[in-house]
Order: sequence, then structure tokens, then C-alpha cells
Amino acid sequence: MRDFEYEAPASVAEAVRVLSQHNGTARPLAGGTDLIDQIRVGRHQPALVVDIKRIPELNVLEMSTGGLRLGAAVPCYRVYNDAGLNSAYTALVDSTRIIGGIQIQSRGSVGGNLCNAGPAADSIPSLIALGAKAVIAGPNGRRELAVEEFCVGPGKNALQAGEMLVELKFPSRPDHSGSHYRRFIPRNEMDIAVVGVGASVVLDAAGEKIVSARIGLGAVGPTPLFAKEASELLAGKTAGTEAYELAAAAAQKIATPIDDMRGTKEFRLHLVGVLVRRVLETAAERARNGV
Repeated sequence: MRDFEYEAPASVAEAVRVLSQHNGTARPLAGGTDLIDQIRVGRHQPALVVDIKRIPELNVLEMSTGGLRLGAAVPCYRVYNDAGLNSAYTALVDSTRIIGGIQIQSRGSVGGNLCNAGPAADSIPSLIALGAKAVIAGPNGRRELAVEEFCVGPGKNALQAGEMLVELKFPSRPDHSGSHYRRFIPRNEMDIAVVGVGASVVLDAAGEKIVSARIGLGAVGPTPLFAKEASELLAGKTAGTEAYELAAAAAQKIATPIDDMRGTKEFRLHLVGVLVRRVLETAAERARNGV
């Protein structure tokens, strides 16, 4: 492994200052479950690694009437062990339960998973479905960016030199809402998604009509995708097979999968349809049951 310097700032301001001083040659480290391996194989060769794990603001996990704040360094296990999130933000919980194994989940974070910008990342379709925004700090102050705009290419994100992800902000969950994430993998566990789908739905008080929906897709393009048209066409429709089929077909239209060792283009397109239908069905059922 290439030698590098190490710093552990105590605040966001200090971390931004250190990152800015190194003109793009510094890398933030949260859990390190991806970064350390990438340094080992030479994908990244930072002169400085900036450990942000102990910065208090990056470890915030706070749910209120205004929504959810999830610090960029909060490890996965804290997400799926939180009772409030298990009730309100179930797609996020679904994702964090299957990112790597127990050891990875005790260290790796949703923020790190997002910054790694993998097309098949398990957290990102759920973040898209739940309407999350990335809060970014840098030398020019802070800005917010919708998660669907954060990944700009395979392994590439929208962070500029000197910037870092501070937290993810989620809107509050409406009454009669539910969400779900599901993926298809070749093995039973610890594998990369062939296709992943996250969805959130809001139903009317009777639990029959869809008020609104958001669908996120993973592993079917160079970046995770927000299936905007598929989401919007569900509004006003009866929550059932016919509506889910329409959304599945619309989602398939924006998918541009590749052939690789885990599956063919044709297989992935088929899976998009299957998973969109199943995830919407589960999200709607959770909305009816208040989960």
C-alpha cells in the first residue's frame, strides 16, 4: 500500500480546511471499508487521509417532525437498530441490513456508500426513493444536492476539491406511507446487486389510491437512477397490479444495463420489471399497515 499522511480533525470546519489545503490529493475516511481497499489496489493514491469518523456533526442520527438527519459517518448498524427508522424509513433499514456483513455494517456508513458512487450501491435507490438530500460543506460554504444528482459516473460523485459530505436530510414521512428496498443477487448474501430497486409510496386514507411515489433503480446504468416518469404516472391510480405493471414498464425504458459476469442486459431488464412490481407491492402494504 502507498504511504500517506493521516489527520483526524475534530470539526467540519477543520476537516474542510485540511481537505482544501491539499488541492484534491486528500481523501476523507469515514468507515474506510471501501477507501482502504481502493488505496491498497492503487485505484486511489491520496497524499493525505482525513479521518472524519469522530466529528460530532457527522455522527448525528436524529428523527423529528421535520424529518430525518443522518450524519455521513453513522454506521449501518445504528440505522437498522433504531426503532423509529424501522417504523418510518423502512427502505433505508432494508438497505443497511444487507450492505456487506456484520463487520462491514459496524464500520461502513450510508454516507460512505453514497460517496463511493457505485452503480450497484444498495443504499442509493432507497435514498432516492425517500427523497434524501446531501448536505455538502466546502471552502465556499454549504450547499444541498438531491441524491439522484450526487453520483455523476461510476465511482464518481459531485464533490469538488475541498468538499465533504456532512449529512443526509430526509423529509418527514406522511401518513399512510411505506417504503421498501429489494435486490437480486446470485448468492444468498454478501454479493453485489444484479438489480436493486427502492420505492416509496403514499396512499390515501382508505389505502386504495396512490397519492405519490418515488422509485430508485440500481445496477442498470452508470449511476443509480431516479425513475421519474414511472414514479409520476402512479399518482391517482389504484394501488394494485395494473398500476405496478405500468410503472415497471416505464422504469424498464430508462434502464441501460450492461452484460457482465452477474447477468445479461436482457436478464437485468426483466429483473427491473419484476422488482419494481414487488417493491411497490410491499411498500403499499407497509403503508396500509403503518410500517
